[in-house]
Amino acid sequence: MAKINGFLLFQCLSFIIFFNMTSLWAATYDDRKVYIVYIGSLPKGEYVTSSHHQSILQEVVEGSSVGDVLVRSYRRSFNGFAAKLTDLERQKLASMEEVVSVFPSRTLQFHTTRSWDFMGLNQSITRKHSVESNIIIGVIDSGIWPESESFSDEGFGPAPKKWKGACNGGKNFTCNNKLIGARYYTTDGTARDKDGHGTHTASTAAGNEVKDASFYGVSQGTARGGVPSARIAAYKVCNPSGCASTDILAAFDDAIADGVDIITVSLGGNIPVDFIKDAIAIGAFHAMAKGILTLNSAGNSGSNLGFVYSVAPWLMSVAASTTDRLFVDKVLLGNGATLSGYSINSFAMKGKKFPLVHGKEVSESCPEFSSQACNPGCINSSLVKGKIVMCSKFDGYTEVHKVGAAGSILFNDQYEKVSFVVSLPAVAVSMENFTSLISYKNSTKKPEAEILKTEAIKDFDAPVVAPFSSRGPNAILPDILKPDISAPGVDILAAVSPLAPISTDPEDKRRVKYSIESGTSMACPHAAAVAAYVKSFHPDWSPSAIRSAIMTTAWPMNSSKVNDAEVAFGSGHVNPVKAVNPGLIYETSKQDYIKMLCSIGYNESIVRSISGDNSTCPKGSNKLSAKDLNYPSMAAQVSRAKPFTVNFPRIVTNVGLANSTYRAKFFQKFTIISVKVVPEVLTFKSLNEKKPFVVTVTGKGLPESGTVVSATLVWSDGIHSVRSPIVVHTQQGQG
Repeated sequence: MAKINGFLLFQCLSFIIFFNMTSLWAATYDDRKVYIVYIGSLPKGEYVTSSHHQSILQEVVEGSSVGDVLVRSYRRSFNGFAAKLTDLERQKLASMEEVVSVFPSRTLQFHTTRSWDFMGLNQSITRKHSVESNIIIGVIDSGIWPESESFSDEGFGPAPKKWKGACNGGKNFTCNNKLIGARYYTTDGTARDKDGHGTHTASTAAGNEVKDASFYGVSQGTARGGVPSARIAAYKVCNPSGCASTDILAAFDDAIADGVDIITVSLGGNIPVDFIKDAIAIGAFHAMAKGILTLNSAGNSGSNLGFVYSVAPWLMSVAASTTDRLFVDKVLLGNGATLSGYSINSFAMKGKKFPLVHGKEVSESCPEFSSQACNPGCINSSLVKGKIVMCSKFDGYTEVHKVGAAGSILFNDQYEKVSFVVSLPAVAVSMENFTSLISYKNSTKKPEAEILKTEAIKDFDAPVVAPFSSRGPNAILPDILKPDISAPGVDILAAVSPLAPISTDPEDKRRVKYSIESGTSMACPHAAAVAAYVKSFHPDWSPSAIRSAIMTTAWPMNSSKVNDAEVAFGSGHVNPVKAVNPGLIYETSKQDYIKMLCSIGYNESIVRSISGDNSTCPKGSNKLSAKDLNYPSMAAQVSRAKPFTVNFPRIVTNVGLANSTYRAKFFQKFTIISVKVVPEVLTFKSLNEKKPFVVTVTGKGLPESGTVVSATLVWSDGIHSVRSPIVVHTQQGQG
């Protein structure tokens, strides 16, 4: 009998082990999601795509056969494949030099405002509507247009009980249960938006779903904010001449007291300034102390290093990146050739071609350089009627429109893959295409062209940091990486004020309800909405916890597409769905920031003034540095051509599974640095348990000033992947 019982016990144990292993395999396999891995154009000559794709997958796939995960190969018109990948496998693929991009496969519908769908925050995503409806986003900007459909309160209940604000919008300004508060600090006596900027940012963050929104048919679909159930409070600090620091601080003062949960500020200067001289940094510190996360646009100073404006560690700095929808315009030449360029052109020439002339041919009073550029006063209106004028400068289109020409083809001296609204049929083309246009014009006696209306195409390179987006390193605090994150900021459709101009042309009298704009101003409210979305799942999380969740779950971006890599995009591209469940977080308290301020030379008098309490500089804080702050990213400035050893002490808090073990992995392409972490394994027994570790980076010396090298630390428990960029640089100040 004992033998039989033993045999039965063995069988039962075997079944349990088998069942658990099967369940574990199923869970692991179910965790795989279909991603598209885009490699680029097909190489010339003999090339077997399927075997190449399989060999790539063999390098990264763990726990499954390549045959099981490869969905299909693309091999007729371009090179790539679709595969079922884990998050860690996706990260490995994204870091490969030959891979252009890795992005989730999605079920496409009719066109909508693409940025949220691109980020995975589609209309069917899981939401906690009742909690989201209790979140208030404070928008410090140029005011708001309260009558916009994006701010209708249909279906909304009363304002949250915590709301302590007011509707002080001025004459003929009415709030509602969606737009629950408004204040103005400008001299025009109203919170009403005349510029359009504040309405655009507010609707991007929390606007309602509005069907059939478009810009004259371009980008037609459903416009919506990231958290459409959230409430909005608008604080107007800007007028046509700019945004005064005094007004900005007043807005922070009110917003904090009013009870907002998130503050978005798409404002800033051209160069960073010291924290105690920066109204946004000051306001954001006090917001942080009250549990409010502030998000600030990184700036639009372009690709020069060291010009990122929002640099304070207690706020979140947001860079701008592209989405997978690209607005392009085409030119049909008389010889049958087609040239492509960029613009938001709502006009159609309806199949008619017009004579093509160069600016210098229709000018009688300007030097050749000015006439080629179509500078103001240089184009003779009597010579351009019914003609398309070629200009060597983008801004030339305004003069061409003023004198009544049929259209304009412009040399794109602005930014690649960024489209701007034009006031007549016009398109900005590359130097190569502009040269081709000149060659065609010179080859025939009757050159002619037709400019087509703007269309949207798929951009397989996305997301890529916009060329105008300001870069780090952090000029004020070189040991804190800025910007923190990248979010959609190129060609964003959102609500605007019907009083606002829609282009830079003063002769353009058109007015619209929805328009397309670009800038880190557009990226900032995207990230603010993600912060609000995370907060709707974790109402009690601190600002630093929310920021950490967003940063450590970000999509890795392809550094081969952006030379400046992490100093351009920070931790990567926002990934709202992943941010809700980060696994581990880096928490930073008010006292941690005080200690950091002490470490960089702020005396106790200043520290107490900032903190508003009896804070003192802890003993030994002068031996610390900003890199010791418990920040989700890691950065250090080192001396050029000198050996270095840099330590980054960090503490993570477990917010994933109570019993979990995380193992560290590094990803790096630079061999001139060595990176290690102690310990390499973190084991947790309960939620909210904290574990310390130290990352050490060593090197024999970086070769020259302005050098930036990086690596990535990933803590993974098989379910969560907690990413932190590590940057070492020699950048000194701006430029």
